[in-house]
Amino acid sequence: MDYFLENFLHYVIWAKVIIVAFYLIHVAKGPSIWDRLLGLNLIAAKVIMIIIVFSSIMDITFLLDLAILYGLFGFIGTIFIALFLSRHKLGKVRTSKKTDGKEGEA
Repeated sequence: MDYFLENFLHYVIWAKVIIVAFYLIHVAKGPSIWDRLLGLNLIAAKVIMIIIVFSSIMDITFLLDLAILYGLFGFIGTIFIALFLSRHKLGKVRTSKKTDGKEGEA
């Protein structure tokens, strides 16, 4: 691999690691459980990108299979956590105040 491209990909990996750190802060301080779940999903996506770029740098193709598996488990985990939260009413979403039933009238 070209030296310039390899250095560029190293910088890309470090940038993604910094972005993951910001998402971790968002997950820790998130205003609601749904924001935290979204942050975890974004972290999983960035980790998949890091694995793919690392696989490209090191020319290790089986890491791509692991990235696909990690993406699959991340997606399934997000779905199960969302179902658990919605069924047990742990992640309450604020709704707007209802009017007198006269929503469509002018």
